[in-house]
Amino acid sequence: MSDHQLETEINFWGETSEEDYFNLKGIIGFKSFFTSPRGLNLFTRSWLSSSSTPPRGLIFMVHGYGNDVSWTFQSTPIFLAQMGFACFALDIEGHGRSDGVRAYVPSVDLVVDDIISFFNSIKQNPKFQGLPRFLFGESMGGAICLLIHFADPVGFDGAVLVAPMCKISDKVRPKWPIDQFLIMISRFLPTWAIVPTEDLVEKSIKVEEKKPIAKRNPMRYNEKPRLGTVMELLRVTDYLGKKLKDVSIPFIVVHGSADAVTDPDVSRELYEYAKSKDKTLKIYDGMMHSMLFGEPDDNIEIVRKDIVGWLNDRCGGGDKTKT
Repeated sequence: MSDHQLETEINFWGETSEEDYFNLKGIIGFKSFFTSPRGLNLFTRSWLSSSSTPPRGLIFMVHGYGNDVSWTFQSTPIFLAQMGFACFALDIEGHGRSDGVRAYVPSVDLVVDDIISFFNSIKQNPKFQGLPRFLFGESMGGAICLLIHFADPVGFDGAVLVAPMCKISDKVRPKWPIDQFLIMISRFLPTWAIVPTEDLVEKSIKVEEKKPIAKRNPMRYNEKPRLGTVMELLRVTDYLGKKLKDVSIPFIVVHGSADAVTDPDVSRELYEYAKSKDKTLKIYDGMMHSMLFGEPDDNIEIVRKDIVGWLNDRCGGGDKTKT
């Protein structure tokens, strides 16, 4: 089955076509490919309200490890577009429909450069001049958002960090010793899918009926993590753990207390140590890693309301969560 068929025939919401579903939701979606400065073709999406009212702000979104922007991740930008925000995201290298070896991230730093280049291309659109600009990252995407902030300290007005992977939880961290021997192997066999870990869907999603939906994603990476990717994520999270005090961007970090993938205690540390004058922490009792899809709908609405409320307060107010 071709990528085109996948896009037109398979969606997480069911049999309704994407165009009809977006029409029902009152939004407009666009898809394209962006060529990064290093020549990678990266699949991109945008979601905007079909209303003639200008966007309240721009939200630049980054997905998590093994994920992509075309499956359940879409539920959040669709909602945010309904709330009046213009949302933009891409499949990072090795994910979704973008170039690269599946789920292999040889350099997060290069991924950051790719994403900044794409986001800057959006910022240059005359229609979006003067609007507040926010980063939004889930899990690994949250860590990448902090790296984007360090690389471009004044490029964004705030960040929404959803269960950010500022540290990999010891519950899913490889049991192997991270020693020189393992580092050496990763240099010679970086794409080797060998690192043992438990099923992230089972650890992330609380509602049993939603687990098969997540697993039906045709772009989802279901194999063992690649050695080079794991080493790179460990490097990045170790780096971020030492840089929390340097975070200066306004942010809200939301995390479930029962998250077994990323560590809510590190989100607490981010809130405590960041030098940001405008910072908000929300820890939700009993919620797991997938707070914006895998939880009961009532829980999802709680998290969504907190995120939109925080965004609205930084876009001149105006509560649209009841529309």
